[in-house]
Amino acid sequence: MSVEAVIARISELQTALEPRRTEPAGNFARTLQQTTASTPAALTAQPAGYQPLAAAGVAAPMPATGTGVGAKMVQLAQAEIGQAEQPPGSNDSPRIAEYRTATAGSGVGPWCNYFVSWLAKQAGAPLGEAGQGFGLVDACYAWAQRTGRANPIDSGTPPKPGDLIVWDEHIGMVEQVLPDGRIQTIEGNSSDQVIRRVHDARGDGALGFVTMS
Repeated sequence: MSVEAVIARISELQTALEPRRTEPAGNFARTLQQTTASTPAALTAQPAGYQPLAAAGVAAPMPATGTGVGAKMVQLAQAEIGQAEQPPGSNDSPRIAEYRTATAGSGVGPWCNYFVSWLAKQAGAPLGEAGQGFGLVDACYAWAQRTGRANPIDSGTPPKPGDLIVWDEHIGMVEQVLPDGRIQTIEGNSSDQVIRRVHDARGDGALGFVTMS
């Protein structure tokens, strides 16, 4: 082995035996802070109008605008979301008892129509020829048919916010029609509470709508 080769080998061994140099934790933290501070704000700021993702299938609630009956009903219904039976399965609670007052002579029982009767009454357009409200869904839809308020699902006319959506034995209120045609509702006595739901463009088998404005 030549002298030059021996010297090169010795240098390699010395380098391998030297302790590795590490960045002190404080220096690393300072470097990270400096890097973050120098990042352009455009790369870290949330875009204008950013909102967390809504629950799957449910759009962000549309702000109810205007002073018409439909807009008032939407505002009222949004404020009632989460009201639930106490105890569960009882068809009753202090708040549900308040909904019942919008109907004539109704007792404790399925309360989806009590809820929409209360919304309509509070909005200044009580249901029924005499403003009596309805405990039964069939009676409500029959009134709508008699008075020209019924909009059958096959008519092709989309509902408006505040309109009632009617199924066999159940009723709710339209909150908004989504861009893809699905219908977002607020319903009483759905899973024992007032809750927001999303249905397909035909209302998942709905009979039709009751025009409220």
